[in-house]
Amino acid sequence: MKKYFHFTLLILLVLTITFSCKSTQDVLTTSTNRYAPKFEVYPVGFYNLENLYHPLSTDSLRDKEFSPTGSNHWTMDKYEQKLTNMSYVLNEIAKDFGGLAAVGVSEVGNKKVLEDLVATGNLKDKGWEIVHYDSPDWRGIDVGLLYDPTRFEYVTSSTHPYPYKYSYEQGVTDSTFRTRDALLVEGKIAGEKVAIMVNHWPSRRGDKSYLARDYAATIFTHLYDSLMRVDSSIRVIMMGDLNDDPTDSSCAEVLNAKRYTKDVEPNGLFNTMWEKYAKGIGTLCYQGKWNLFDQIIVSYNLLGNDYKTLKYYKSEIFNRDFLIQKTGKYKGYPFRTFSGGHFQNGFSDHFPTYIYLVKEK
Repeated sequence: MKKYFHFTLLILLVLTITFSCKSTQDVLTTSTNRYAPKFEVYPVGFYNLENLYHPLSTDSLRDKEFSPTGSNHWTMDKYEQKLTNMSYVLNEIAKDFGGLAAVGVSEVGNKKVLEDLVATGNLKDKGWEIVHYDSPDWRGIDVGLLYDPTRFEYVTSSTHPYPYKYSYEQGVTDSTFRTRDALLVEGKIAGEKVAIMVNHWPSRRGDKSYLARDYAATIFTHLYDSLMRVDSSIRVIMMGDLNDDPTDSSCAEVLNAKRYTKDVEPNGLFNTMWEKYAKGIGTLCYQGKWNLFDQIIVSYNLLGNDYKTLKYYKSEIFNRDFLIQKTGKYKGYPFRTFSGGHFQNGFSDHFPTYIYLVKEK
């Protein structure tokens, strides 16, 4: 009887450990573990589509080069090849987990190009929907959000301009400077309130450009504070091409987004990409140096191991082999649409990034 008791206790202990210890494999591949809880997985990503202009819709001086008569000889044929390439990438990301629930995008010329994109290739069967507003950017480019309505429930959205007044007072730019608005989309994932903010911060031009991005970061901090005051349970995801790395002042100081989850305080932020950057992994390469501008930052309430509520699980950079330049001066760089003014039918000068959100069923 005593031996039987000890054996039963041992079995219970093994089962307890099996249930309580969740490795990456347990959470994201549960079908082979009959003891592990079943999880719903919601990948959320960001992708800079690099100059996705419609050839017949050129509204700004800059985007006229992306017209049939412009310097890039941007024809409908090239445009449709670009759409095919972009749709292929977006369809491949997190494919084993149903694909992306939502993805922020940047460098889009207007809403029409997003409508064409979601109607191209395998994306046309997904039924993705679009959130987009026109921005005053001097290049004629905007940000947007694409989402799967079966996994992300749209509630509302708004656009938020760059704080030009404060920028001018500091001498960051001249009065003609215009950049992208930030996009805030509120909705629900797995029945829980989520806010996604899509950004494309000012480029690295001039010796004070870092200040321009510091000011851009304040758009998010003000919105984040407001969201948390209204409902502290809302999960917030901030993403975009920030034109800064995780260690730069805009991210590490203005946003105060932390490298380690243990350092994130209540109402704080965690930078899901910092550790990858610290290992030398990037999303774009310039003059032989890798940067990680395409960041995804999450609120404190998405952290932790209690998967009964929606939680951040892990981050990824989608840098598959087909997205990498194979030859020439830029071998090893992201395989972009144009190189040296020549059309090479590539993808983008940035790699996409994404995170997994998970919740027990």
